[in-house]
Amino acid sequence: MIVIVNYGVGNLSSVHNMLRKAGADVMVSDQPSDILAADKLLLPGVGHFDYGMKMLNESGLRDALDRFALELKKPVLGICLGAQILGKGSEEGTASGLGWIDMVCKKIPATEGLRVPHMGWNKIQRVKPTPLLDGMTPDARYYFVHSYYMNCADNDDIAATAQHGISFTCALQRGNIHGTQFHPEKSLRHGLAIMKVFAEAA
Repeated sequence: MIVIVNYGVGNLSSVHNMLRKAGADVMVSDQPSDILAADKLLLPGVGHFDYGMKMLNESGLRDALDRFALELKKPVLGICLGAQILGKGSEEGTASGLGWIDMVCKKIPATEGLRVPHMGWNKIQRVKPTPLLDGMTPDARYYFVHSYYMNCADNDDIAATAQHGISFTCALQRGNIHGTQFHPEKSLRHGLAIMKVFAEAA
C-alpha cells in the first residue's frame, strides 16, 4: 500500500490517479496509523515552503513521518514542494524543513530571456544510477513549476539535473528517500514510468 500524505498542500487527486494508473494500491490519508502501516509514502506539495511546513507540523504527522523514513527506512517519494521540504530549509522563508537530506532550496537566479518561475516541459540528465529513473527514455521530458531549486550539500544525493539558466538538481535520492522537483503526475507517459517504478519496487 502506498499512502499519499494529506497535510493540506497537495494536488492529491492527480497524484492518486497517476499511481492508480501505474497499478498501485494507494490511499490518501492524514492519519499517523495509516502512515506507519504503509509500505511506501508519497509526499505531494504545491505552494510556499513555510506554509507547507506549517501545515505539516500542525497536522500531527511529523513524528510518524520521521519514524517511517528514518527508523523504519521505508521508501518515500517527495514531489515538488514535497521534495523541497525533505531538506533543511529554503530561501523562500524561515521555516526548518524535515531535515532528512542535507539540502537547502535557493531562488532560481534571473537570466535574460528566461522566465522565473521555471514553468513547462524540460529534459533532465541522470547523474547517478537510481531505480526511480530506470524507465527513462532518451526523449523523456518532465513538467516543472517552481521558482526555487534544491541545492544538495552532498553531490552523492543528486540523482538528476536540469537546465534553466543554471544547472540545478531536479531529482535526489539518499537511501530510501527520493524527491523530484518536477511533477511525475503531470508528465504523461514519462511520469507514469516513474510512478510504475515506485509502485513496483520492493
